[in-house]
Amino acid sequence: MSPPFDTFMRWPAEAIWEAVSPQMPGFSVEILPEIDSTNTELMRRARAGQTDAVLLVAESQSAGRGRLGRQWVSQRGDSLTFSLGLPIAPKDWSGLSLAVGLSLAESLHPQVSLKWPNDLWIEGHKLGGILIEAASTGSHSYVVIGVGLNIQPQAVEGLRTPPAALAPWLPGITAADALGRVAAPLVAAVQGFTLTGFAPLQARFHARDVLQGLVVTTSDGMQGRALGVDASGALQIETPSGVVSVHSSEVSVRPAAQQENT
Repeated sequence: MSPPFDTFMRWPAEAIWEAVSPQMPGFSVEILPEIDSTNTELMRRARAGQTDAVLLVAESQSAGRGRLGRQWVSQRGDSLTFSLGLPIAPKDWSGLSLAVGLSLAESLHPQVSLKWPNDLWIEGHKLGGILIEAASTGSHSYVVIGVGLNIQPQAVEGLRTPPAALAPWLPGITAADALGRVAAPLVAAVQGFTLTGFAPLQARFHARDVLQGLVVTTSDGMQGRALGVDASGALQIETPSGVVSVHSSEVSVRPAAQQENT
């Protein structure tokens, strides 16, 4: 098989393929000028029986999706949007989004922090998000890991505070540069998670946990002080009635003083 290569932009598709394919035969990299959503496309393929390992990158998305149904529209060059589809079957799925976020943060910048369960922040502003979906294909599970990162400053309509962007922290960085930083380490991180779960990553997540020690409010009305995450990746919240473990991916958490759309 010849390595994939895209000539329209200077995407590091070939370098990523060369780094990943020895450990993951059959892995491919695809760069698309435009699509509705990279996650939606890989889920479509999975339902049609296409479950090969693939990194799908879109220069722009017209119907990108975030967690809890939020929209993520990206324009060429302003954002990095990609999805990683892998046929994996971890012993425990708990904490996968935290492992993904940790890998991305460590690949990008020392100042990138993590907001449970799936956001990247920098100095109190949202830098990016993660959307994980799974498809059952009979003999094995197929996971689609979607990532959206702001490269250039974004529009702020509807938000009380502007989202963060990488460019002010890494001058001159492009979406292609950011992909080159994060892609191969992310594949390795997911492979490692499949074998060992989240527990070995707990201390590293702790070091970047933006919520720890803050009073937080969940979308279902619970309020308390965030104590960090346990070995499974569940958020620990200290409430007047005791410590509560929050597991649900359908629960949104934010610092109690913040009301902006995060």
